[in-house]
Amino acid sequence: MGHIPRKRFGQHFLADVSVIDAIVREIAPRPGDAMVEIGPGLGALTQPLVERLGRLTVIELDRDLAARLRRNAQLEVIESDVLRVDFAALAAQHAATPLRVVGNLPYNISTPILFHLLDAAAAIADQHFMLQKEVIDRMVATPATADYGRLSVMLQWRYAMENVLFVPPDSFDPPPRVDSAVVRMVPRAEPAALDPKRLSEIVQVAFSQRRKLLRHTLGPWLQAQGIGEGFDLRRRAEEVPVVEYVALAQA
Repeated sequence: MGHIPRKRFGQHFLADVSVIDAIVREIAPRPGDAMVEIGPGLGALTQPLVERLGRLTVIELDRDLAARLRRNAQLEVIESDVLRVDFAALAAQHAATPLRVVGNLPYNISTPILFHLLDAAAAIADQHFMLQKEVIDRMVATPATADYGRLSVMLQWRYAMENVLFVPPDSFDPPPRVDSAVVRMVPRAEPAALDPKRLSEIVQVAFSQRRKLLRHTLGPWLQAQGIGEGFDLRRRAEEVPVVEYVALAQA
């Protein structure tokens, strides 16, 4: 469409119509839904979404693509780095309808985007994102597996998640060098009350040397905090379920 993909923005444009249709089915947009799309690019997903919604907000950093998107009167275009967008404020603009967030996230900053959205989770109905399959494997991983880590704990505390669709490299133009997938993230209605920064600190310390027993990593940190009595440190970080990390953060 006359646009050269820019590496600095991590641009890989979805081009497979059957994959696009499958993603739209998983999102299941309904007329009147308050929806935001991150990284609409050339509009492969944007167009079928707005046709079903009637109105769609999109966040695009590339000024050339943003200008192209503004030609569609049904789109509200926010030209910005997504990490600077206040999603809680966007949700407040649609107070009557919980916000839904979708997008083919730039793979080079996908994890920072996921953590950025944590702050607005209470105002969001659901999220559907195309990501590197390896990242989604880590997001939904269970304890005692190689993929289970900081990302698993930090997101599973706040969301129920599932990998809903595999997407091969040849579905994009240009094709990425990795497999992709689509994840569904539904914020938990009543998440455990805690300080997310404290949970993040605990998990970061625990997984800093994941091959070592926790008595060598998390143990000294807990002792300095004056907490942790009754917590079994004779395990590795990957053996501890999310609920126990949450309990520590609450303590």
